Formats: sequence, structure tokens, C-alpha cells
Amino acid sequence: MAQPWQTGKIIRIEQETESTRRFWIRLPSLESFDFKPGQFVTLDLPIHEKPAKRWRSYSIASWPDSTNVFELVIVLLEGGAGTHYLFNEVNIGSEILVRGPQGVFVLPEKIEKDLFLICTGTGVAPFRSMAHNLLEHQIPHEEIYLIFGCRKFGDCLYRTELEELAKQSPRFHYLPVFSRESSDDRAIRTGYVHAVYEEICRDANRGSRPTSFFLCGWKNMIDEAKQRIQMLGFERKSIHQELYG
Repeated sequence: MAQPWQTGKIIRIEQETESTRRFWIRLPSLESFDFKPGQFVTLDLPIHEKPAKRWRSYSIASWPDSTNVFELVIVLLEGGAGTHYLFNEVNIGSEILVRGPQGVFVLPEKIEKDLFLICTGTGVAPFRSMAHNLLEHQIPHEEIYLIFGCRKFGDCLYRTELEELAKQSPRFHYLPVFSRESSDDRAIRTGYVHAVYEEICRDANRGSRPTSFFLCGWKNMIDEAKQRIQMLGFERKSIHQELYG
């Protein structure tokens, strides 16, 4: 049975980077919008006559907080009708049709394995939701590595708050990596996400620890990561993905 569409109201918009904005949406018909970190919502945008060509899905970037407000982080795509509408036609107070939550890209109730959360761009959204939820509710977990691939320093969404989360939890490791930056600071990782998880997984101290991989981002990154992870000796069933675009 299909979920009903609900009318949401845009209550806040912030420009996060040159091409990325954060949108806060309230669902006035609900007292609390309940979802699992990692799930997404679908927006019905007035950009086409055919429903399937109006729908755009975005991972929820916030975490459950018993309110009826949630956050999306959206990048403006060149030639993208959906993001063009959101960036140029939507303002505070605008109403928008929302369906959700949807999706099974969620963590298990008991986290008994090390987790690698590997993402690029706005693919960090579901992992931000997961990390805050875990740490705020003090949910027991094994080692968690959030590996976030960006082009430039200015593209690193939520960097300050994720660094703070890592300081609060010795088992949560925040590892941004930059593909179009160079630095003499050895604490700053440059290159691509693949080298980071490969280095950690090849560390002899890891032994045979049970491990799961969650991938979120563009198809090219996910396809390459799946190949590399399996070449490291992990089974395909240990890999979970959420594809963007």
C-alpha cells in the first residue's frame, strides 16, 4: 500500500556551500515525524505532467527528535529540473508535497560489527543522521569509520559538528578526504575515499573483525568501492548501498 502524500512547509533555508543548500521542512499534520536514520523522503515537485518525472528522493539529513521537522541537504545539479525548482522557486513558507519515510538503508538494531560509512557529496546525509542518533542515545557500537570524500575543503558538509562527534566518542572516527586539494599537513587526507578504507582494512591489527560497509553517493564511487571491498576479501553481502542519481 502506497504511503499518502502530506503537505510540508519550508520553515528554514541555509546556503551551506556555493552549490548546496539545507532545507528544513515541517509536516503540520503530524505531531512527530518518525523515521529511522538512513531513510529518505520523496518530494512531488510541479515540474512535469507525469508523476514519475516530478518525484525526487532525498536522504533525511537530520535525526529523529520527536518533532515534525526534518532536514534535507541538496546540491544544485546542472540541468536538473528538480534542484532548479528547489533553488529558484522555493522560499520560506512554500508548501511542498512529501511522502515518506521510505527505504531500508538503515543500521541493525544491535551493532555487533565494525562499520565503514563511505560517502561523497550529499551522500553524507544519512550518515550524519545515523551518527547523531547513535551518540545522542548512547547506543552501543563497535568501531565506526565515516569516510567522506569531497573535492575541496569548502565542500565538506557538516565538518565542524562531525569533528565534535568524533571527539565525544573514541569509537567514532571521522575521516574526510579531499580529491582536489594538496596539503603538507599529514593530518589532512588527500585523494579518494578508496585509499582510506583500504589502508584501515589492511591494518594487521584488525585481524578478522566482523565488518559491514554502507556506501552512499554517485554510481561511479559505489561501483568502484564494491569491487575494491570484495578484493580485500569481504563478501558482497557485507556491502549495503544507497545510490544517488
